[in-house]
Amino acid sequence: MALTGLEIYKLLPRTNCGDCGQPTCLAFAMQLAAGKASLDACPHASEEAREVLGAAASPPIALITIGVGENTVQVGNETVLFRHEKRFEHQTAIGITVDDTLAPPALAARVETIKNLVFERVGQTCGVDLVAVRNLSGDASTFRAAVGVAAAASLPLVLMSENAASLAAALEIAGEKRPLVWAATPDNYRDVVPLAQRYAAPLVVRAPGLDALASLVAEVTAAGHKQLLLDTGAQDVGGLLADQTHVRRLAVQKRFRLFGYPTFCHIAGDDPIQNVLLAALGIAKYVAVLVIDTVDPADLLALVTWRLNIYTDPQRPVAVEPGLYTVGNPGPDAPVFVTTNFSLTYFCVAGDVEAARVPAYILAVDTDGTSVLTAWAAGKLTPEKIAAALESAGVAGLVRHRRLIIPGSIAVLSGKLADLCRWEVLVGPRESSGIPAYLKEHWRPS
Repeated sequence: MALTGLEIYKLLPRTNCGDCGQPTCLAFAMQLAAGKASLDACPHASEEAREVLGAAASPPIALITIGVGENTVQVGNETVLFRHEKRFEHQTAIGITVDDTLAPPALAARVETIKNLVFERVGQTCGVDLVAVRNLSGDASTFRAAVGVAAAASLPLVLMSENAASLAAALEIAGEKRPLVWAATPDNYRDVVPLAQRYAAPLVVRAPGLDALASLVAEVTAAGHKQLLLDTGAQDVGGLLADQTHVRRLAVQKRFRLFGYPTFCHIAGDDPIQNVLLAALGIAKYVAVLVIDTVDPADLLALVTWRLNIYTDPQRPVAVEPGLYTVGNPGPDAPVFVTTNFSLTYFCVAGDVEAARVPAYILAVDTDGTSVLTAWAAGKLTPEKIAAALESAGVAGLVRHRRLIIPGSIAVLSGKLADLCRWEVLVGPRESSGIPAYLKEHWRPS
């Protein structure tokens, strides 16, 4: 378990020298306990203290890397149960299955489809992270050939087989790509673990039930392999929720080292809708690598959007670059809208302006990625800041009118803003959804 401030204090020199930047060793210990300082700041800490505190400070869930070079996926390194406590470090990696029983043209087509499952959401590019090749044929050479085709997607691989001979054949051609190997089970781990060790490949340990899983992890780690992911095999809502929650709590709160690894889940039911719902649950409840069989863009768009919502750092709002944006091909009579650079706000405004079918300019003011009302309340969206952004963007040289539309929720700024920039300040709708009706009723070219 994590050490308390007093436990850390007992390991420090307790000289109150101040070399760490804190007035006392106790104050420094409290900063260490809160994760706001590093032991490196204390030049007088003993080797014993560094060893103990280093182990205590390590994340309760190990960091695992799948793939090599630019095509890597990292999972784990998590420290909290709930995002608001700090943040989640790595989002769920989504993999799509490819079966080695497919005919070569169909297999290649599926790999190409997976490669192109890329979406843009609030200015971010999201997509599939892994290609998971399943050894449904049971034949080593067939599996090896399918893995060779899947490698063309330039995405990290998951080799899905419980047959050691098939895994050995696939690793001969894909081992240098550091694929994720699925899976070591109570029946095959003596054969599969050495293969994963030989290629330094991360390995999924799979056993039904938490007790059996813990016992198997103990055997695998005793054999010297610790690049692991955990799979309980749960395929129903209750089982998945319970297993993922128990594993995460035991790892984070109890520091149970046998569960100190990211988790893996393959959703393989017959009901497509149920599969997507289970996948959404897995994303929300700690699954680090999620493999699903669908290539339907509607399914994947829902999942990557949900993932984006869950794994956005609450301390760092998603923001667009501040500046002037265009919708359509605005001319000198186009309206000019003011908003903030919070991604959700900007894209809502841009979408509603586009829906109005009126080419326009949108001035996104730098508010550190906060929404309109939040930015105004925090003093980050002021008349002075809007006037400066208007001048910096050179809007006056693009339009012949001098009319600026601000959100209705900050109408209180209109008078001072008009005095500062010498523009007519129009108060727009409170919600961007009202923009089409507002333009139709109030906007007339000069």
